[in-house]
Amino acid sequence: MRNLLGEFIVELRAAGLPVSMSEHVDAARALTAIDISDRDMVKACLAATLVKNGDHMPVFSTAFDVYFSNRHASGADLGEMDEESSNADETKGDDPNATGMRGSGRSRGMGGGGGSSMSAEELAEMLFKAMQSNDMNSMRSGAREAVDRYAGMEPGRPVGGTYYLYRTLRNLDLDTLMDRLIAAGTKAEADGLEERLVKDEAKAKVEALKAAIEAEIRERLVDDRGAEALGKSVRKPLPEDIDVMHANRDEMAQLERALKPLSRKLATRLARRRRKRRRGPIDLRSTVRRSLSTGGVPIDLRFKPPHPAKPEIVVIADISGSVASFARFTLHMVHAISSQFSKVRSFVFVDGLDEVTHLFEESDDPAEAVARINSEADVIAFDGHSDYGRALLVFHEKYASTINKRTAVLILGDARNNYHQAHAEVLADLKFRARNVYWLNPEPTSYWNSGDSVIREYAPYCDKVVECRSLRQLEAFVGDLA
Repeated sequence: MRNLLGEFIVELRAAGLPVSMSEHVDAARALTAIDISDRDMVKACLAATLVKNGDHMPVFSTAFDVYFSNRHASGADLGEMDEESSNADETKGDDPNATGMRGSGRSRGMGGGGGSSMSAEELAEMLFKAMQSNDMNSMRSGAREAVDRYAGMEPGRPVGGTYYLYRTLRNLDLDTLMDRLIAAGTKAEADGLEERLVKDEAKAKVEALKAAIEAEIRERLVDDRGAEALGKSVRKPLPEDIDVMHANRDEMAQLERALKPLSRKLATRLARRRRKRRRGPIDLRSTVRRSLSTGGVPIDLRFKPPHPAKPEIVVIADISGSVASFARFTLHMVHAISSQFSKVRSFVFVDGLDEVTHLFEESDDPAEAVARINSEADVIAFDGHSDYGRALLVFHEKYASTINKRTAVLILGDARNNYHQAHAEVLADLKFRARNVYWLNPEPTSYWNSGDSVIREYAPYCDKVVECRSLRQLEAFVGDLA
């Protein structure tokens, strides 16, 4: 079990979960205090000791299902962790009805198409009765039969579990099963609320069947390929590591949930760092007084209390379709921690430029202000395609006089200029006026300067050009900015 736990923690770290050595030790000690034949108990124990963020639970659960699948875990040396628990597990292993980490004792192969001993009608009836009566054992048996019959799994075939799951579910006709469950559970005199409850219950049962089939496929893949190889193929990114530009709807929802606590944590960290800056300028009067004890030799320098100046931030963001989601999250984060800056002004553009600072000032929630940008900002001047050169010219003409040596200019965008003029000389002048100029590019570095990208023309006039594709990268940059 120690080896299995070590492999599992290596996978969690590879997926991005921050698991320290002390937490590893805590998890190992906790396992000696529970019945390790109880798989649910083991999962709860490891989650309590290894997971510190609720948003990380889906990644933890996926890794746990791979490394602690019934078959993989049954091959671990459980006696190495707890001799008494091991003896108890061996007793259970002799009992064909025993359950838990060692599974049911039934040997299963990869399962080819048509491998089930049941007809399609018999299998559908079995699953219907199992779901109707909430019989989880029968549902798991039905899931095994469904995978045997429909998945077409072949040893060594480099196909992901999603493909096998799709084949199985497509042939099961879950819509018909759900309709039967709803019809069986709906009474003739049922009102609207009762009908809705029956539909929700039927949907939950179908989802439980899907989960059982997915778990069956995963266990067979673990048996065929090994936990480490399968763990890599099914690994899911943490919310803070999701590529913002390519996130789907569910991933965008995860990002939205992760952004608020991340902003609060970042603001707290910046405030603490500012308070702990230990030295201000030399206090000449105190130093001279202190030197009287050493004959006028200023051995012990005295410093005034630090009063670090908060920088001003000017954000210029491309909100065209290709990078709109990245700009939205960055604007949200910057304004969420605006108390750490003396002033924050925001400008958005496509081929026209407009200031949106007032939208954030009128709302207590940065997310609400960001949502208003799409409907209220005047950013289309001609054809609605990104024109960085024109946007910089307009900004320089109207607002260059407000840029000073306390201002950090933050430009957000992929620098894809649709073959318009770059006008890099405008950025050069902003660099001369400002304290710093930073460019955050949401594209991978390997894509820069390809096609219509003009980042090479702007880069010489930036203090730093940063690849920024995820919340983790954005957090790291903004943390250094203040």
